[in-house]
Amino acid sequence: MKHKALIKLILCYVVAAVSMFVLLNFVGGRSLNQHLTKEKVELLTEEAMLIAEEYVAPYYQDSSKLSDVMVQLRSIDNFLGTRIWVVNTNGIVFVDTGSTARGSDVDEIAPEFLNRLVEQGYEKNVYFSEIFEEEMLAVAQPLYYNYRLRGYVCIFIAMSNIMESTYQYLDFVNLCYLVFLVILLAVFGIIYWNTLRPIRKMTRVTREYAKGHFDVPMNIRMRDEYKDLADTIKYMADEFKNLEAYQKKFLANISHDFRSPLTSIKGYAEAMADGTIPYEMQNKYLDIILFEAERLTKLTTNLLELNSFETKGVILNEVSFDINEVIRKTALTFEGTCTKKRITLNLIFGDESLLVDADKDKIQQVLYNLLDNAIKFSNADSFIDIRTEEKGSKVFVSVKDYGIGIPKESISHIWERFYKTDLSRGKDKKGTGLGLSIAKEIIQAHKENINVVSTEGVGTEFMFTLPRAEF
Repeated sequence: MKHKALIKLILCYVVAAVSMFVLLNFVGGRSLNQHLTKEKVELLTEEAMLIAEEYVAPYYQDSSKLSDVMVQLRSIDNFLGTRIWVVNTNGIVFVDTGSTARGSDVDEIAPEFLNRLVEQGYEKNVYFSEIFEEEMLAVAQPLYYNYRLRGYVCIFIAMSNIMESTYQYLDFVNLCYLVFLVILLAVFGIIYWNTLRPIRKMTRVTREYAKGHFDVPMNIRMRDEYKDLADTIKYMADEFKNLEAYQKKFLANISHDFRSPLTSIKGYAEAMADGTIPYEMQNKYLDIILFEAERLTKLTTNLLELNSFETKGVILNEVSFDINEVIRKTALTFEGTCTKKRITLNLIFGDESLLVDADKDKIQQVLYNLLDNAIKFSNADSFIDIRTEEKGSKVFVSVKDYGIGIPKESISHIWERFYKTDLSRGKDKKGTGLGLSIAKEIIQAHKENINVVSTEGVGTEFMFTLPRAEF
């Protein structure tokens, strides 16, 4: 189902609406009814006390005032919507506001009811079939005269009166509740618009990204966490797109770099096998085959090394060693190549010995790659400066040539695998395009920096730092 989240949101709204309705009309209604009953009991109790003290007591002083008492009590009765009894201690009703010209419907009250009513103060759901037409709420207060108990004042009011008040309050509450439901619906709509809708859009676009359609726009206009998530997904898609392009470029480069020497090896080997190349010239072409085989070996070794860096990380065996001594030994390995190209290596050291803490073998590899790169791009009859300098807790190492330089547009790409400038491809076919990538991986594994400064036609300088050894 495509709209599971929307269905859940609607279900949540319905459950919230029904739960609130039940809570208001049943739990809230019951609580409200109890509250109104309590208020009514307090009101009637106060009235019963007032009647006993202000109206009925004078009757005991002058029994001729009974008719006046009846008038006053009936006025109260009509105002409150009640029925008032005055009962003596024997349960005989001698005042009943519900009496007519034919007399009262009740002559006396059962003693057990009167005792229970007086003891509790009030009683709900009182019903006498021959007296009341519905259930009543009854309250009773003792009647004293000359410090003697003379009887009781009982007031009855219909329970429906309380229920009617309860329903009136609930009608108002439900009206407010309907308004609240409309507001809640609007809130849920806003929640859907601001949460589920962008999530659905991101899901749809992400599916397109999974199919390789990385150019599909996200178009999330909000400025919140969803926008951040959308931007992150888009960034990830762009990275995948770049990775896909990199993979294609990687395969093209590695195919080219493997195919060229293999083609040469295969072609010259077949030519020697079928006699196309005379025996006396075979040594020349065997040297070419060995040269191309060495190039394949170097390429394969570098690839395996870079792959090891990615899967296991660069494992360092850090020791203290003299960086100047390592530079001297590395420079000696290029003596033959420099002689052929008439290139002079200038070793410029601030001190005869300069100790650093690093992986000796891997730093030697960095120096080898940088020197190899410098010699490759240097012109004949030129020189290369290799310099070390101590600055604070760091040792700075630089390899500077005065060769053809790197084009400005290529400087940001030289650390990429298999990247070669056009000049490099034309100048020296032996390069693999991996040396600088390996050098950067090693220096970064030491948590140090490597940088390059180059001007086309002037030369190039590579600089990296190492931690100075602590004594």
